[in-house]
Formats: sequence, structure tokens, C-alpha cells
Amino acid sequence: MRQTFDETTDRSFGPRHVPLIREAMARQGLDGFLVPHEDEHQNEYLPAANDRLAWATGFTGSAGAAVILKDKAAVFVDGRYTLQVRDQVDAGLFEIRDLVEGGVPAYLEAATARGQKIGYDPRLHSPDALAQLRAAAAKAGAELTPVNDNPLDLAWGAERPAQPAAAVVPHPAEFSGEDSAAKRARVGAAVAGRGADAAVLTAPASIAWLFNVRGGDVIRSPLPLGQAILSKDGSARLFLDPAKVTPELPAWLGNQVRLETPEDLPAALAELKGRSVLVDPAQSSAWYFDTLQAAGAKVIRGEDPCALPRACKNTVEIEGTRRAHARDGAALTRFLHWLATEGQTNPPDEISAVRKLEGFREATGALKDLSFDTIAGAAANGAIVHYRPTERLNKRAEAGSLLLVDSGAQYLDGTTDVTRTVAIGQPTAEMRQRFTLVLKGHLALAAVRFPAGTTGSALDALARHALWMHGLDYDHGTGHGVGSYLGVHEGPQRISKAPNSVALKPGMILSNEPGYYKEGAYGIRIENLQVVTPAEPIPGGERPMHGFETLTLAPIDRRLIDRDLLSADERAQLDAYHARVREVIGPQLEPDVRAWLDQVTEAI
Repeated sequence: MRQTFDETTDRSFGPRHVPLIREAMARQGLDGFLVPHEDEHQNEYLPAANDRLAWATGFTGSAGAAVILKDKAAVFVDGRYTLQVRDQVDAGLFEIRDLVEGGVPAYLEAATARGQKIGYDPRLHSPDALAQLRAAAAKAGAELTPVNDNPLDLAWGAERPAQPAAAVVPHPAEFSGEDSAAKRARVGAAVAGRGADAAVLTAPASIAWLFNVRGGDVIRSPLPLGQAILSKDGSARLFLDPAKVTPELPAWLGNQVRLETPEDLPAALAELKGRSVLVDPAQSSAWYFDTLQAAGAKVIRGEDPCALPRACKNTVEIEGTRRAHARDGAALTRFLHWLATEGQTNPPDEISAVRKLEGFREATGALKDLSFDTIAGAAANGAIVHYRPTERLNKRAEAGSLLLVDSGAQYLDGTTDVTRTVAIGQPTAEMRQRFTLVLKGHLALAAVRFPAGTTGSALDALARHALWMHGLDYDHGTGHGVGSYLGVHEGPQRISKAPNSVALKPGMILSNEPGYYKEGAYGIRIENLQVVTPAEPIPGGERPMHGFETLTLAPIDRRLIDRDLLSADERAQLDAYHARVREVIGPQLEPDVRAWLDQVTEAI
């Protein structure tokens, strides 16, 4: 689980590997090839065997793409990775372009020519994304061509790592709170309600949740790679590599679940001829749609039927998450104490901070993995959203600067994600003002009450209001869903400017993470996780209102707070939060750390 910093790719990857890819393209009569970041399971974090974009280009970020043509190539990243991509990718070989502004479609339209054949692997692209790419290529007179054998995989050859085969293990009721048969029955009924006879499930998180299993095929997420076909009666076919199947797994799954291998999947899909099959175009690649349609099935496009019930945690999962956050909060508080003492007199570099925090989490004895690679940005690096330190980029914190640390952990009973921004030495008045504006937004989102049917998009402005009033903003979402010992990024709910039609429901866990980033100087983010509470009446009100319960428990750096910018209600809210931190975290700490916590959480 130890986070590494010496990247496994470098600038030589492109010069060494692109010629091999072009040779394989030529053998297939292709003029170009599309290389998405996504793998066959649309994972955010990829097994080494599926990280094709990294092998082709050297870029290791979690979002991106590349297009390799006969005589030129381009790599596409979003604003989070502008520094990282230039550090990792040979700019003489790859043109570096924006993934969002124009992206791959605009490049295809401009860079391809009439009669050219641009290959793609249908297992790696969603049907909707392909339709957009196909239309862009057509404007230039080029044609997208599916391939059975991925030329990149052929070029990779014997050097390609083996597919992961971690054991798939039961996730017992003490953590899941509902047995798989009950889940399959209610999800099967939902499938029937959508007019389908069955649903094809390809998202690893849905496989893990529906069958109450966990795996280890994907770093930072306890996910098994596989597929399933769920029938409307709740019976299922689960396709797993036999190497992952432990002796206890068949009995755990029960008689209604038929275990098969991935090699059996094409035939199983063919057996759905004449039946209505629900498939999520956002989770399942074009290959599933093509295969089902060729078999004569009626394909119904719709959201993964596990997504919404998985997002609405039950009481056992919520209580487990509370325990996980109490444990994790103690580890984080020990780290913050270290920063406030030793870290002030001998400021750490980013990698040292990451390792120190991971050590405190490991000391709990319950850590299964990090929930993502820790983000630690000192001074100007903190202004790079989702920056991750490497040996080449590692920066030491300095007096008068800020250190932003965004981190999380995976425990059997819950998944955590928390950001704290800490002053190293004396912060400037501007730092304190901007931090307090971010805090005001964070407090507003934590305290809001809202009626049933409210979406995260309707709440997003609360977190930005104080910043907006000063002409400031941040260019990322305010909140993402979080799983229960699953992925740290989970839908379908979110809090962001972007429109979202998913109403917030009890049991949904979301992050609350407004921020501010001054390019070349510093970054600020304050992040807690919070769970949507059942609707309750408000005295004198006319309808019950939902709210949030804050799950994350760790002190917020009061040295960065301008008290005069907070209202009396905001000060009372912060004091109440810090009192709860003392109550829950304090008894777990050593005397010196507890004394420090008592001091830094005093009423403001």
C-alpha cells in the first residue's frame, strides 16, 4: 500500500514505444490509433496491465488520452495535470493539448485526412464518446475503424504485466448491512421496472457491492475486475478469473449465482437474443452494445441499476463510516500535531509529509490501503489542483507558506477523504482572508437544510458565495460521492456547477471541499465528508428538511482564520465542530497530542 514517488514511466517511453505502436498499426492498415486512459472496466485507477496511456506516452495521471498518427501524435490532459504532463511526456514527440477545450474530437477534425482509417479498441470507449469521435473524424473525411487486436497491446507484447488476479473475498454483513440475495432481489425488481429482462453490469464497484465481495485488482480501491448478468428475478451470472475464486466464495455467493469465467462472457451475451437488456453507456464500453445488438438482444440504455442503491448507505454502513472516520481522524490529528511542532521548526518536504501521514494511518493496524495517492502541495505546488509529488517535483515547505494535504484511507468499515491546509510559520493577511472565505463556504454547505428532490447543483453556490462576493472562485467541483470500503469517487450524486439531475437522498456520502488557488503562490482547500440525513421538521416550518451530518473529524488550522470575517453563527458552528473533534478524537490520543488538540480547538 506504500505510496511511491519515483514514477515508473519517463520521457523515454514515447520515443521507445510509439514506433512499435506505429509498426503494429501499419500491419493492420491503420493510419492512426486512439489511446484512451480508460480500460475495459472504465476504472479511475488502473492495474499496471491496463495502463496503456502511460505505456504509450509516459503520462500517469488519472484522466487523459492520446492520438497516435503515422507522422504525429498528441496527448490530452485537463487542467489538473498541466505540470505533470510536461514533466513526464516528450513534448518533441507529443503535442500537448487540452482534454476539455476541444479535446480529441477537435484534433481528429483538424489532424486527420480524407480516406484515413483511425483504429480504436471498442472495449475501451463508451458508445457515446465514440459517436462524438466518429462524427469529428467524418468531418475530415476519415473513418474510425474497430480492431479486434489492439495494436498497442501487440506492441507491448511480452513486457506487458500480467492481469491482476487478487483473491475475491466475502465482505460480511457486519460491514455491508444487507445480504447479497436481498440486494439482488430489489435491484432485479428495478431492472424489471425499466422494462428489461436482465442487466449487464461491468462497473467493478457494482460487482463488489451487489455480491458483497471485495478484491484487490485495482490500487487504492478494493475492487475485483469482472462482469455480471443480473436477471430480473435476482439470479445472476458472475464472470471472474478462476485464479481469483477462493474456496469459500461459491458458498458465499449461494445457489442463485452462477460462477463463470470471462471467456464465457461472449457466449452468455449471445444467449440474451430476443431479450431486453439494460446497459449503462457511461459504464460499459461500445463492445457490449455491439455484441448484444449482433446477438439480437434489445438494448435498453440506462443507468447502472446498482449505482443509486449503492450510493444510499444503510445504517450499518453509516455507522461503520463513523468508526472509520474516528480512527482516521486520530491518525490525521497526530500528523497535524507533528506539523505544528517538529514541522514548524524543521519544515518537511512534500514526500516526507506524505510518508509521515501514511505511517500514522498504518499504525492504526486497520489500514487496508490509501483511498488515493496523497496530494501534498507546498507553497506554489498547492495551487495545482490534484498535484501529486514525485521525486523530480518534490518541494520543501518554507516559513511563511502553506501546505495543502489531501488524503484518505481504506478501512473495512469505511472510506475516508480529507483535506487540511496548514500554515508553516506566520501566514500573510491575504492567506488568512482567502482561507476564511473558503471556510465560510465550507460551513455554509455543512449547515444547509434542504427539501426532498434537491440536487447537489442547487447547493453548489453556497460553498462559493463568500468567494464570489470577493471576485474569487475555484475550478473544480465542490463535492463527490464516496463509497463504503469502495471507490473514493462514486456517483451518481455530486455537488458542482455542472447540472445534475440526481436528488440528494438519505445515506449518500459526499465531500464538502471548496478551495482557492493563487497560481504560483499557494493553494487552499478544506474538505470533510458528510452524509445526507433523513428529512426532519424544523420548528415553525411547513415541510421536513434534509441536512448533513459531518463525518470527518480533525482540527482546522485556526491560525489561518480571520475571526472578524466570520459571523456569530459561523463562529458557533466552528466551535461546535471543534468540540466534537475533542470529544471523539481526544480520548484516542497520547497526552501531549491531546493537550495540543485541546489548545487548537478552543472556542474561537
